[in-house]
This record gives sequence, C-alpha cells and structure tokens, in this order.
Amino acid sequence: MQKKIQLINQNLVLIGGGHSHAIVLKKFGMNPLPGVNLTLITPASDTPYSGMLPGHIAGFYRHNECHIDLRKLANFAQSQLYIDRAVGLDLNNHKVICANRATVDFDILSIDIGSTPATISVLGATEYAIAAKPVPKLLQYWYQLLESVAKNPQKFISIAIVGGGAGGVELALSMQTHLHEILQQNQQPIQNLEVHLFQRHETLLPNYHHSVQHQFQQILRKRGINLHLGENVCQVAPQYSILANRETEEIFEVKCESGLLVECHKIFWVTQASAPQWLKTTGLATDDQGFILVEDTLQSQTHPEVFAAGDIATMVNHPRPKAGVFAVRQGQPLFENLQRALLGQPLKSYKPQQQYLSLIGTGDKRAIASKGAFTTPPHQLLWCWKDWIDRRFMQRFRFEEGMREANRY
Repeated sequence: MQKKIQLINQNLVLIGGGHSHAIVLKKFGMNPLPGVNLTLITPASDTPYSGMLPGHIAGFYRHNECHIDLRKLANFAQSQLYIDRAVGLDLNNHKVICANRATVDFDILSIDIGSTPATISVLGATEYAIAAKPVPKLLQYWYQLLESVAKNPQKFISIAIVGGGAGGVELALSMQTHLHEILQQNQQPIQNLEVHLFQRHETLLPNYHHSVQHQFQQILRKRGINLHLGENVCQVAPQYSILANRETEEIFEVKCESGLLVECHKIFWVTQASAPQWLKTTGLATDDQGFILVEDTLQSQTHPEVFAAGDIATMVNHPRPKAGVFAVRQGQPLFENLQRALLGQPLKSYKPQQQYLSLIGTGDKRAIASKGAFTTPPHQLLWCWKDWIDRRFMQRFRFEEGMREANRY
C-alpha cells in the first residue's frame, strides 16, 4: 500500500482547456487519486463548447450557456489553475515554459490546445482577417460587430467567410441570422447586409456526402449568401473609401487567384486547421501540419510521458478529421490512461469510430442529420435533438450542491 502511494506522488499537468481536458478534469473530480498534484494551464478562465458556438453566434445561446467555467471545474477537480499560455517545453527536464510565469514541472503531461485556421500562407490574412480560433478572440470581434450594426443599422455592411467546410458554412448562416435580426428590429432592410463565402474547392463541405453538399449549397443560395466556389483566396489587403459625410472607413479587398476581387468590411477565416508554431520546437514528433503524433494510447510517438488529444493530436493508426466529436470521445480514454500512467499500470488502446452522426445547424433553428451516405433535409426536430444533446453535455459541468452524485456518469 505504501509503495502505491509513492508511485502516484507525481505532478500531472494539463495544457489547454479543450473538450478532452474538461472531461478529464471532471473525471478526476469524481475519481481523485491521492498524491497526484494536478495543474491546468490555459489562457482563459472559460472554454467554449464547439457544438453550441454557431448557436451562440446566431443569438440562440447566451455566453454562459455554451462556455465551461474552468475555474469552477479546476476547483472541483482540486487542480491548480494557471491562467497563462504555454509557449514551449523542456522535455529533458520535464518543464512547461509559460509566457508570463515560472516554468511548471511535470511527471506526466497532457496537451489539448485545439487548432487555429491556417492563414500564414495567404498574404495579409494574418494581419487583416479574423481567425475562427482561438474562439475568445473571434467572439470579441463578433460582439464588436453586433454592437456596431445595432448603433448604425442603416449603414451597409459586407462580411466574408473564407472556408467552406462545416465550420465556415455554419458560421456564415449563423452570422447572417443574427445580423438580419438586428436589422429587422431596427426596421431596416436586410439588404443592408451582404455575406460572401469563399471556398477553394468546387463543392462545399468536401468531407461530407454529396447529398449534404448539395443541400447546403441550395440553402446558402436561397438565403442570399454569395457563394464563390472554386475560388482560392491569395491575398487580403486594406482599402479605404470616402463616405458621404467625408469620413473614411476601412474596408478590405479579398483577392482570389482567378482575379476575382470582393470588398468587405470584415473577413472571418475558417480554413484548414493548423498547429501553433511553438510545438515544432519541442522535439515532439508531429505530422506535416505540426500536430502531435500519438499512438492508440494517446501517448506521444516519441515521448511516452506526454499525451495529446483533440484537434492538436493526430492518431498515427487512426487519422480522423479535426472535429469536436472526436475530442469529446477521447476524454474518457485519455482520463483512464492518465490514471494508469500515474499508477504505473499498462495502458489501454483506443480506436475512434470511423463514421459518426453529424447534426449540422442551418442557422434558423433547423438542422441536417448526416452519417455516411444517410442524409436528411433540414428540420426543426433535428435542431431540438441537437439542442438536447448539447445542453446535456454542458449539464455535466454545472457545479451546484450535490453535483457529485447528480453528474456521476
């Protein structure tokens, strides 16, 4: 018994407050290991749930309904919480290098920091476009835009979304819904808003069945969203226009390889995911996009004391799309293997499902269901089902009296 206590007198450090780590923290709160010093390092005190983010953008959910309070979660897990950014690793000495505080020692490390859209290769995109991730920065710009439109609803505004995957399509529809609502509340024509969606492929949602692609193309066109399919954005540049009152306003020019030029007031970037640059300097094995390569146990391919999950990880034997459903499913096996690593026990292999049900919102409290070749038309009942699933997930992280029993699952 004494030997066991000595085995687990270790430091477990979690970098990032993503979906997998939220579940890990919840599980540690329910099943604590004596002698484990748990630490969470994350740049924000709350973390968004990706399943409800489009609904929040559309105005269907309040901020607290779709964000997990990491302070309360860390307290529940009896974890130390550092609000900071990890910027490097000293793997030889088992230390996490942070932006604003001293290094943090670890025996076992887990990384779940998500991903960001790849903007570096497009001239001007990093400077002038608004990346969809990290989400807190996206929401900061989105709230400012909502406030600006509410103050000047009579003013014409044009927005662009670059990226026609599921994230870009949902963002375009959700943004249009909320901005149309503001215009209608102020008795202004919805024509005051123009929405452009750029997609480098000839089809939307390239990872989905053609029936899903066709339906969303019809929905977007019916909603009056300007589709630019097969258009590869190659440059974003600032321009200025003179208003009637002789004031100047900054607008941005989106330039495509075909020569197409479109002027917009705001550009939101939702393209292929990429990893933060600092990971490449750590010595961890990564794929071509910089994501951490992990085995079936979710351990690093090169450093067994390091685990990774969610978007930041690529499973060597089971590569999957960067989607929130996989991050959520990885939470339980990650927790089990972290506990086993701390106890010195053999780890378990995990194989993610190949096909999964997608419920994709259409921005109007309807959703399309898709799994493989199976696809449904958009329907309110499917949105109600999606809403129930999402609220049920978030209920796991409501911290009221007696929650240990209520949330045991």
